Amino acid sequence: MNSLKPYLIRAIYDWILDNSFTPFMLVDAAIDGTLVPEAFVEEGRIVLNLRPEAIKSLDLGNDFVSFNTRFSGKPMQVHVPIQAVLALYAQENGRGMVFDQEEAGDDTAPPPQPPVTEPPKARPALRVVK
Repeated sequence: MNSLKPYLIRAIYDWILDNSFTPFMLVDAAIDGTLVPEAFVEEGRIVLNLRPEAIKSLDLGNDFVSFNTRFSGKPMQVHVPIQAVLALYAQENGRGMVFDQEEAGDDTAPPPQPPVTEPPKARPALRVVK
């Protein structure tokens, strides 16, 4: 089964833009395959502005988010694996979604748990009370 996370990212991104807000993405820069400007990483994380006027060639794929942008005037290709996306929210009001930290490649659902069975109940009995 495919991960739900990339679908949620696309939906939240569209929702933020539809409300005329600025989408910000919090990224774990320590995840393998993450290509972001190291000079802007703080405590292993970076916040990226995904406003359409600030980026070009945005690709919100099932495995990664990528786009072209400028940092301090220098062009850069940004590449973020889906596992590295920690949150997507509107800058103006903070509304959006925070995602659980997941293991790389852990796109499967947890194994089903065996059904919990209740112990058999004693059969009801009526007593005559005088």
